[in-house]
Amino acid sequence: MGLFDKIWQGLAKTRESVAGQIRGLVRNFTKIDEDLLDELEELLICADVGVDTTEKLMERLRLRIKERGETDPQKVMGLLGELVLELLGEDTPISLNGTPAVILVVGVNGVGKTTTIAKLAHLLRQQGKNVLLAAADTFRAAAIEQLCVWGERAGVDVIRHTEGADPAAVVFDAVAAAKARHVDVLIVDTAGRLHNKKNLMNELAKIERVIERELPGQTPETLLVLDAATGQNALSQAKEFAAAAHITALALTKLDGTAKGGVVLAIAAEQSLPVKLIGVGEGIDDLQPFRAGAFVASLFGEEDK
Repeated sequence: MGLFDKIWQGLAKTRESVAGQIRGLVRNFTKIDEDLLDELEELLICADVGVDTTEKLMERLRLRIKERGETDPQKVMGLLGELVLELLGEDTPISLNGTPAVILVVGVNGVGKTTTIAKLAHLLRQQGKNVLLAAADTFRAAAIEQLCVWGERAGVDVIRHTEGADPAAVVFDAVAAAKARHVDVLIVDTAGRLHNKKNLMNELAKIERVIERELPGQTPETLLVLDAATGQNALSQAKEFAAAAHITALALTKLDGTAKGGVVLAIAAEQSLPVKLIGVGEGIDDLQPFRAGAFVASLFGEEDK
């Protein structure tokens, strides 16, 4: 199954909720008027696109309709798809700078952080990369064990200490192992909580100092994992983590299990952070690089594709 097919299947619930309702809406109108646009605005807000993002989209949609002189309601879907694609911007791949490249992964418990790490490791291995994992989320023993189980499934080794160990010490050992083994990518599981922003910042800053000392000039990719099924709560988490840490990229999980995929648009519009990965299934190969064109085509495409 190709990338587009996976995204198409993964967005089925969101497509049914958003695109299906838009089609039903435009069939009830013979021309584009304010009543149609008001109902469309309400529909987008209910689809977890968010109030602010919806207002921006609707403002641009009204302007695009005026510029094009459109009157046919059937053209609304296409125009909206154009604007969403513009909003999402250019695709940005995961940063793999340096040898080894370092990816720090953060996110609250329950969002699919550990499985995302394993799936990312699998994805990179499929690209011919040699990958190593570091279990630096030492707050819970279960987090360490879970990463080891998933690491085995992905066919990658895990550097670990015991529960309660200093995360920076784990990273120190992991960097040393990565250099000794000539690893291409080191993925670090860390910061599985956000109960105290100061603690989070201190923990990540200490880890970053270790990386800077052991890998001079290295700037890690800091990937925040969010659960798309939580809708606007995912947007709130993005704002909180961005305020507490130097987040550089986002991964959205569980898009296949929710009708709230519209939150991708809210996050893209309200956070100056690129969505780089999306999870569209439970299988180890169901983490995909985010492709705006495929996302929009899958969201607004015809059901009888």
